[in-house]
Amino acid sequence: MVKLIVGSRGSGKTKKLIQQVQEAAKVSKGNVVCIEQGHSLRFDLSYHIRLINIEEYSIKGAEAYYGFIAGLLAGNYDITEVFGDATFKILCGKDCKDFEGMADFVQRLSDLTKDSEITITLTVSCDMAELPERIRQFAV
Repeated sequence: MVKLIVGSRGSGKTKKLIQQVQEAAKVSKGNVVCIEQGHSLRFDLSYHIRLINIEEYSIKGAEAYYGFIAGLLAGNYDITEVFGDATFKILCGKDCKDFEGMADFVQRLSDLTKDSEITITLTVSCDMAELPERIRQFAV
């Protein structure tokens, strides 16, 4: 399952993400992973959560990010929740918003998790109206 936390810049998406990560860590029967760009969440999350700075792995672009997430899931069958912050920045750079590329990425993640109990939650900096119709169903 894929979930998108959608909102414009400064709307509190990262705070919602932090709350959801902390709650997942309390109730999950497996491992909780949070992917960020940089070290901004280091002091906000419990040490029980696997925090990954995506910059340490030189991941840029939808193909690389998808491969990274798929590799995480393939390498650790105990992962139940994956959270990702700053999705557009990872997919295409700081001020880039490739909505169709994002939609393809989200659809691939949905296909990846459809026969499992894994949930992937991502923050997306945009207005709901900007999202392609085919992925609006993933917005929470």
